[in-house]
Amino acid sequence: MERQSFLLGLIGSGIQKSRTPAMHELEGDAHGLRVLYQTIDLETLKLGVDALPDLLSAAERMGFAGLNITYPCKQAILPLLNELSPEAARIGAVNTVVLKDGRRTGHNTDCTGFALNFRMGLPGARRARVLQLGAGGAGAAVANALLQEGVERLAIFDADKQRSAVLATALCSAFGAGRAVASEDAAADVAACDGLVNCTPIGAIGHPGAPIDVDLLTPAHWVADIVYFPIETELLAAARARGCRTLDGGGMAVFQAAAAFKLFTGREPDVARMRRRFEEIGDRTRQPA
Repeated sequence: MERQSFLLGLIGSGIQKSRTPAMHELEGDAHGLRVLYQTIDLETLKLGVDALPDLLSAAERMGFAGLNITYPCKQAILPLLNELSPEAARIGAVNTVVLKDGRRTGHNTDCTGFALNFRMGLPGARRARVLQLGAGGAGAAVANALLQEGVERLAIFDADKQRSAVLATALCSAFGAGRAVASEDAAADVAACDGLVNCTPIGAIGHPGAPIDVDLLTPAHWVADIVYFPIETELLAAARARGCRTLDGGGMAVFQAAAAFKLFTGREPDVARMRRRFEEIGDRTRQPA
């Protein structure tokens, strides 16, 4: 009997090192499915987010069952979709699009992905005051997750002050007045916070550096990063050297991929198996050629 087939893709910029394609293909193999997962890298193709309408139409014509969406497209794709899941609508960002019966349905698996990783990776972390760096599509999902996980007051810093202000206002509407504020001074908020989360691309391959002055960190802080290539960002390395508890982006990457796999295929993924695959892929990429 011929195996059921799924053609999937990832749209984003600078995604050549992504482990998502291999995770989906290997999990498909484990379920007896034929999964082919393509990267559609805007950087490699020399395209901008304005190419999204054409890319979506092409994916539909070629029979794609779904797409993952990453930086910088998670919010730009919203007007191009037919409908949103309740969570995606509340967050205002999409990282998973199911293409079925001529309709484009947007979902957000980043929020639960970060929440699960945070809960498991930083148990008991203090949550009175937290600083988040970045207010883009991933930042919107992480901010929702942090408030759901009991953060009392979330300060959001973004180079685009309007974007952080809009996100803070939306979060206060959803979670209550004063739960989120736009940060005017990241350094001051580092000094006042229990922990911080990097939701910017700084630290990823092609975006070297750290998103804050790492000399501001103390052993009292916990530090999380949603970047996972590389898994050890400059921020996390510096935080660990200063005695901070740290959380890398690997868990979030696996949890969001597992949820997306279920949306694409209707099959229940084995999250532990996907995590092992994620780590094996990383081990191979670190080996010398």
